[in-house]
This record gives sequence, structure tokens and C-alpha cells, in this order.
Amino acid sequence: MSIDQHPTPPLLQAIGLRKAFGRTEALRGATLAVEAGEIVAITGASGSGKSTLLHTLAGLIRPEAGTVVYDGQRLDALSERDRTLLRRREFGIVLQFGQLVPELTAVQNVALPLLLGRHDRTASTTAARAWLDEVGAGELADALPGELSGGETQRVSIARALVTGPKVIFADEPTGALDTVSSEQVLRVLLDAAGSTGATVILVTHDNRVAAQAGREILLQDGAVPSSVTT
Repeated sequence: MSIDQHPTPPLLQAIGLRKAFGRTEALRGATLAVEAGEIVAITGASGSGKSTLLHTLAGLIRPEAGTVVYDGQRLDALSERDRTLLRRREFGIVLQFGQLVPELTAVQNVALPLLLGRHDRTASTTAARAWLDEVGAGELADALPGELSGGETQRVSIARALVTGPKVIFADEPTGALDTVSSEQVLRVLLDAAGSTGATVILVTHDNRVAAQAGREILLQDGAVPSSVTT
């Protein structure tokens, strides 16, 4: 390496994260780095702080100590408004139960992030239908969330997470509420869809089969990261 060359910094880096809820310490100095394009699984026992770590990395929670650096900027130092805008532009989030808006159809749920970003309604709906087709849920476009199975709900949730073209997809136990067959199908949809856009994927799971599909596993124990395992 010449004197002018420097290694590319990670896309997302957390250093010494601490977060408590009341007297319970969820994060105790968690430190990790994720490169652009990686598929990373965060694993650990129940109560180890996995979801808290994911939500902190995504800017949903502000740490009490430590830093989160995303694409060269301090995510933890941004205002609530700026973090919200960043999430809309750069991040896609998939939660365990989908968290769709019950009064909206599937296509309206998928288009919602674009509409919140003040995109044209017709173009947003067209993009939403295209992503529903991409994840194998095109026929569900006009269905309400209450009419969907768990696996169908997660497909719609994945389409919603991807419709803005995010750089990073955060998935919190995306298959945790599904049976084995649906879990495998939804995970494959998520990874294939992310692969088609080059998005980085950071997912929380307690399922070894899900973790095995990631390129790297990060083990969280009692709110800290004692080891990183390449799978």
C-alpha cells in the first residue's frame, strides 16, 4: 500500500454503545463494524440486547454513551428530525410482525415511505406494485393487513423496506413469528431482494438456520460483542 492509500472505512460502525432501560443495562459497551454490501446476523440469547443494538444502529434509539458512525457521519449526534430523514432516505426496516398500517392496503403500505418523502403519488404506487411483484406478493396489492398470513405480511413489509432503494436494511427477527417453511421463503425473498439492489443487511435472529444464511455472525452477550464469527 502506498502512502496515499487508505483502507475504506466501514459503512456503519458502533463504538462502546451503552443503553439502559431503568435499572436494566441492555447495551454494555457494544462495538462492531459493518462493511457496505455485507449480510450480517446479530445473534445471542434472549435478553442479550440484540434488538436494542439493532434499533440503536438504525437511529431509532439514541445511546447513552458511545458513538454510531454511518457513512462518515455521527448518527447518534443528529437531531431526531435529521435521523428520521436519514432513515427515510437511506434505511429500510423490517420488524418481526411486519407492523403494517391496518387501514391501508398492501400497495398503500409499500408506497407510504415514498409518499412521506413527498414523491408523486402515481409514481409511488407504480414503484410499490413493482416491489410487491419482486417479492412474490403482487396479487396481494389490494388486500388489507388483516387478510394476510404471517408470511404474506412479511413479504409486504420487505417490499416496503426496499421501495426507497435503501443502502442498509435492518431486520429485527423477520422470521421469528413464522413456521419453518414460511421462514425459509421470507428469508430468501429478503436476501435475494437486497442482493438485487446491493443493500447491506443487518438482521437480528435467534434462529441458527437464519444466521447461517448470513455472511458473518456477530454474537452479542450481555450487551457486548465478545466475538465475531464468519459463517
